[in-house]
Amino acid sequence: MSLVILDFGSQYTRLIARRFRELGVYSVILPGTAPLERILREAPVGLVLSGGPSSVYDTNAPKPADGVLDLSVPILGVCYGMQFLAQAAGGKVERAGKREYGKAELTSFGGDLFAGVTGEFVAWMSHSDSVTDLPRGYEVVASTDDTPVTAIENKETRRYGVQFHPEVVHTPKGTALLSNFIDVCGAKRDWTPQHIVDELVEDVRATVGSGKVLLGISGGVDSSTLSLLLARAVGDQLTAVFIDHGLLRLGEREQVEHALRPLGVNLVTVDASEQFLSALAGVGDPEAKRKIIGREFIRAFEREAATYGPFDFLAQGTLYPDVIESAGGEGAANIKSHHNVGGLPDDLQFKLVEPFRTLFKDEVREIAALLGLPEAIRTRHPFPGPGLAIRILGDVTREKVDILQRVDDIFISGLREFGLYDATWQALAVLTPIQSVGVMGDERTYKNLVALRAVTSVDGMTAEWARLPHDFLDAVSSRIVNHVHEVSRVVYDVTSKPPATIEWE
Repeated sequence: MSLVILDFGSQYTRLIARRFRELGVYSVILPGTAPLERILREAPVGLVLSGGPSSVYDTNAPKPADGVLDLSVPILGVCYGMQFLAQAAGGKVERAGKREYGKAELTSFGGDLFAGVTGEFVAWMSHSDSVTDLPRGYEVVASTDDTPVTAIENKETRRYGVQFHPEVVHTPKGTALLSNFIDVCGAKRDWTPQHIVDELVEDVRATVGSGKVLLGISGGVDSSTLSLLLARAVGDQLTAVFIDHGLLRLGEREQVEHALRPLGVNLVTVDASEQFLSALAGVGDPEAKRKIIGREFIRAFEREAATYGPFDFLAQGTLYPDVIESAGGEGAANIKSHHNVGGLPDDLQFKLVEPFRTLFKDEVREIAALLGLPEAIRTRHPFPGPGLAIRILGDVTREKVDILQRVDDIFISGLREFGLYDATWQALAVLTPIQSVGVMGDERTYKNLVALRAVTSVDGMTAEWARLPHDFLDAVSSRIVNHVHEVSRVVYDVTSKPPATIEWE
């Protein structure tokens, strides 16, 4: 049994699923137009209609399949979902006189969804349409100054709607509403890390059978955790290969070897730096770099497969955010391709197995702790598959990689030294193609500009730039300029996500 979320194209749909899972309830996401039979296969105890970019009165506006709204389970509509519920029940939705975007304070609230919620309620709004006529049987249970109909409910049919997004961190008490909806649904709160591991192990065994699995290890928490999960599921049917593409952090290959081999992972390391750097020579477009790296990864794995195989499956640590940003949700915009989602060649010689495709980063960390992954790797910041290639703006050379490795090492080491590493979700350095004038000693210099970036986040879907202390920034800036002689200027990125992405490319 599960909570089923129908996705109408909102960039936040996966966050709804994540919040329910945090509350201990399994949730699954299906396209907004999924057939009724497909929905029923999930044995839903409740439904959520997500937000989306469309207007419900548009001719081609997406809508649930016939029969969905007739189900006897509770239904929660979020933003577009609320407007659809209202219109379908005979209400009216119109273009709002004023678009409401950002934080808004509810002037009143009540009803089942707000049970037990007290004090100030700040909600995150993002809409240009509003419910103007309430359908029969519904009542308004929340309002703001700009949106009189901010939340609605029909107690008899157990239909609920909120114009705001309770799933995002910018609605601080939004989780309480989702928890109340769980209670209305009568859902069991039994989705735990142990439950996740048990299900994933069972799924992998059913998928792989007696086949052999090749896993690429990047050194991050995702692939490292996956190596432990696969080892538990299929044992010596797994061969984990660490491809050093020459775009890693300083000393990373040695760190991976020392961390995973003692845990019994069958690990093979390969130096393929010349292969990747040659393929990237002269390429400056970020999408092209990502696709080249994805292609070369597969080629490298194919060579190792010929040596240690044959293999039937290629395992990848693809996560939900990767899928979303590569246009994995219905109606979602393609923000950027990920090497393990959008960069695979058409003639792939392996079947893919992606156990983490429906998980968020924090869920993987919980699984990692359960499987015994060392804390130093389990709590490491996310690191992109393309590595430093997408942190070097423009073309990639071995010399540029060397510069950025040293800058990155100083920045990350400094965060640990000042006790700030765990207070940030991700931190990185970017080598820009800009050179600027400087003065060192009595001499004029004209050297590289690097940018430092650190963000705080829950799952990477949204992020705030980290307010790092000035004395820390002063210290690391001084160290970088003094120890990396190719750099003469350091800047700090103070842009949040959105509007920016976390990585610069």
